[in-house]
Amino acid sequence: MREIGHRESDAILGAMRQVALAGGHAISDADTTSVLAAGRYLLRRRDLLDIGTLPAVEPSDLVAALRTDPELAREAVKYLAVMALIDGTLDHRKLARVLEYSRALDIEADYLTDLVEAASGHLAWTIADLNRKNFDSILSRSSEGLDPDTWILPYRGDKADPALVARYEALGQLPPNTFGKALWDFDKQNGYAFPGDPKALNAAFGTAHDATHVISGYDTSSRGEILVSTFTASMHPVNPMSGHILLVLFIFHLGVQLNDVGNTAKGGLDPDEFWHAWARGAEMTVDIFDPKWNVWDWVEKDLEDLRREWNVTPAGRQG
Repeated sequence: MREIGHRESDAILGAMRQVALAGGHAISDADTTSVLAAGRYLLRRRDLLDIGTLPAVEPSDLVAALRTDPELAREAVKYLAVMALIDGTLDHRKLARVLEYSRALDIEADYLTDLVEAASGHLAWTIADLNRKNFDSILSRSSEGLDPDTWILPYRGDKADPALVARYEALGQLPPNTFGKALWDFDKQNGYAFPGDPKALNAAFGTAHDATHVISGYDTSSRGEILVSTFTASMHPVNPMSGHILLVLFIFHLGVQLNDVGNTAKGGLDPDEFWHAWARGAEMTVDIFDPKWNVWDWVEKDLEDLRREWNVTPAGRQG
C-alpha cells in the first residue's frame, strides 16, 4: 500500500464511525477505541484523538476518496466489516451499512458472504465455510479431498512418531535465550503434546501457530488467540479475513462453536491491541505459515535477534 493521506484516512475512519452509528445507539467505548486504534496503527493517524471530528462519510464520499487506490479500498472494507462485530454481536444494521459501502466500491469478498449468511440465520453454512477457508489457509492451497479431522490429528494409532516427539523434546536442552527453548517452554506451559504424539496437532498447523504465539508474544487466552490469529492474517495472505480474523472473532468474541478444537468465549476482543496485531503482522518480513518455512532452521537462533531480523515490533500500545 502506498502512503495514505489524510483525505483517505479520514474517509476510512469516518466510514468506520458511520458503521458504529448504524447500530442505532450511542457509540460504545469499544467502537471509539477501535476507530482510534485503526487510525493509530494502520493509517498512521496518531494525531486523531476525537472520533467526533471525523466527517460523516457516505458511500459516495468513500468512493471519491479511494477511487485511485483499489487495494486501499479493499483493505477499508475489511476494517468496516470488523466494525460490525466490535460490540460482540453481528448487528444487522451495521452489516447493512457495511454492504452499502462495499457495493458502492464494487467490492465482493467471501468474508462478506460469510457475514451475510450468518446474519440470515445460516450459521451452519458459515461455520463450514470459515473452517474450510481456515484449512485452505493453513495448507496454502485447496483442501479439497482431505478429511480435516484426519489431517489435524495425524499421529493417532500406528501413525505415532516417537522420534519426532524426541526431536521436539530436545528443544528443552537449548539455551534459554533461543527461539527453540521458548517454543518448548510455550508448549510445556500450556500442556500441548509435541508433534508425533497421538494427542498432538499436525505440525504443519500446531508448530506454525505456536511459533507465531512465541514470536508475537501473545498468550493463549481468548484475547491472545484473537490477537495471534489477526497477526497471522496480516502475515500470511491466504484467506486472511474468512480463514483467520472472522473465525476467531466468531469463536472468542461472539461465542460461536465453530470446531472441535478449543473452547469458545464471549467478549475476547481487545479493541486497541487488535488493530496493533494487524499492523504488527503486516510488518513481518517472514511468513511462518508459508509451507517453505521450516522451524528447524531457526530453533538455535536468539529469540530477540529473530524478532529484530523479522521486524517484529513489541506488543502493547505503541506511540
